[in-house]
Amino acid sequence: MLNDAVQAQRTAEVLLKVEGLSKAFVAGKPVFADVSFTLARGEFVCIIGHSGCGKTTVLNVLAGLDTASSGNVFMAGREVTGPGLERGVVFQGHALMPWLTVRQNIAFAVKSRWPEWGRAEVSAQVEKFVALVGLTAAIDKKPSQLSGGMKQRVGIARAFCISPKMLLLDEPFGALDALTRGTIQDELLSIVRQTQQTVFMITHDVDEAILLADRILLMSNGSESAGRYLPGGIAEVVVNPLPRERSRASLHHLDGYYELRNHIVDFLVSRAVAH
Repeated sequence: MLNDAVQAQRTAEVLLKVEGLSKAFVAGKPVFADVSFTLARGEFVCIIGHSGCGKTTVLNVLAGLDTASSGNVFMAGREVTGPGLERGVVFQGHALMPWLTVRQNIAFAVKSRWPEWGRAEVSAQVEKFVALVGLTAAIDKKPSQLSGGMKQRVGIARAFCISPKMLLLDEPFGALDALTRGTIQDELLSIVRQTQQTVFMITHDVDEAILLADRILLMSNGSESAGRYLPGGIAEVVVNPLPRERSRASLHHLDGYYELRNHIVDFLVSRAVAH
């Protein structure tokens, strides 16, 4: 668990505040309701739950790409009402422009963020973040010349290069093989530590959540009970008690790992009410 001093510091530095969020596609049957949580600056939070519980909808509302049926989202004290460059988003699909090289794809984002920058400044920013994801040798290749893992690295570099206040990740490694996924998890962890980035991430992978997150939000599905519909929501917030300087290779050796993993798996198997 976080010690009292660290917890107090983070509470004082809240970046994102979500209040009473709900979303209904069918009247009277919201997918989720009364979703409330905060993210502190520099905090990595994962949300986990079964398909259909509304994880991606929550992320899209935070990104300004969707609207909630009720509730509010505030970032740095300002209400989120649409997309903005202070939030970087990475989806499972890389969404790269196929006619542009790695350099040009990332430069497009940099120029959008800092239109007054000259060529040298843009180039330096691009090369810095391409190097961070280990793609310097491929900087002038087009997406068709890259593997799936390399494309996702470009997407991550593009999200980080605009220096967002918060990064939103929607299962960015879900389509990758296990070996590639593990490598990019390590790279993401390294970059987050270097940049002190605030991250909100959706995952279905319990070990991924334990490796990356400071806190894990466990989300339940909506269900019918005794003729009454119960919306889904945040059922539990789990604080990761493992040392923050953990690594994928050493994760299963840490005291408390199996207890934490079993707790989350038990929730998913017996308490999340999967459809």
